Amino acid sequence: MTSEQAERLAIRELIESWAVWRDAADWGRFRTVWHREGRMWATWFQGSWEDFIKANREGFARGVRILHFLGGSSIDLAMSLPAPRAIAQTKMTINQRAVVHDVEVDVACTGRFYDFLEKRNGQWGLVLRRLVYEKDRMDPVDPSATLKLEPALLAQFPMGYRYLAYLQSTIGYAVKKDMPELTGPAVETLYAKGKEWLQGQPAP
Repeated sequence: MTSEQAERLAIRELIESWAVWRDAADWGRFRTVWHREGRMWATWFQGSWEDFIKANREGFARGVRILHFLGGSSIDLAMSLPAPRAIAQTKMTINQRAVVHDVEVDVACTGRFYDFLEKRNGQWGLVLRRLVYEKDRMDPVDPSATLKLEPALLAQFPMGYRYLAYLQSTIGYAVKKDMPELTGPAVETLYAKGKEWLQGQPAP
């Protein structure tokens, strides 16, 4: 194994650990994937990793269930910087179950984790996790159930995550409406910030 392959393997292990430890509420180990100033941006949360853990704990106590399933990764390395950096894009699906208009539903949203990582003291850690939302759907858990959504509310949200946003808004979350999607200015800006990160610029 080359040194570059070893770095990619370490990053992939971190990304997989994030999903397993977060979904299992293993907060002690979950803390280890972040650098001190690490931040998380998702539809329902934007802030520090400490506050992200707090918000997740509170959600778990209320019965909120959000799960993550991972696919392939593409990792760009910048090993020549004083502190090596990486941008990792990982295919993923977010699954969330909740009751919407008295019907229990599952939402599946497919997209990518877009991670800003840095290696410090021999260890990779997350400085910023952003998400790209590509497409989603909502299905009743009971196939025989009838679900009717409010068209005006649904239309408020972007196509890439409109059903996820609909569910999250109905259970009390303030959903950010300008997150990156498969195409458009928001994702192009994110790609530009990723290139700047690999050139030594601060995280956005």
